[in-house]
Amino acid sequence: MRNAVLLAAVLLGAFGAAASAAEVEVKMLNKGAAGVMVFEPAIVQIQPGDTVKFVATDKGHNAETIDGMLPEGAAGIAGKMGEDAVATFDKPGVYGLRCKPHYGMGMVAMVVVGQPTNLDQAKAVSHPGKAKTTFAALFDKLATSKTAGN
Repeated sequence: MRNAVLLAAVLLGAFGAAASAAEVEVKMLNKGAAGVMVFEPAIVQIQPGDTVKFVATDKGHNAETIDGMLPEGAAGIAGKMGEDAVATFDKPGVYGLRCKPHYGMGMVAMVVVGQPTNLDQAKAVSHPGKAKTTFAALFDKLATSKTAGN
């Protein structure tokens, strides 16, 4: 009987943890509040185990991780063109993402999972065109939110 109660408690805890995981939606847009060719929101802060759904609201976009901008041992994302991409983020750190055809136009996003353990590594990655200034703004926003305690 005691073992059955212990097993039930373990299972309840496991299912309770899974049920509390959040799903955040990020839209891939031709035009959004921040301009043309954007992810909206461009930065999300989540906890390990949470899921992000990149929604192909407008066709011709994808979501894929940028080399050097994900925590060590984390799986990359390689969304297909014009399709939604769903990813569960288990490893803490900073994940940089891009829309491959619009990368140079600044269509990038950042997912911060728990503590940004690889922040310096992610900041060191170079980017083409407007992606460079967009990431600089996202890193500034992250620093501001950390200072504010968010």
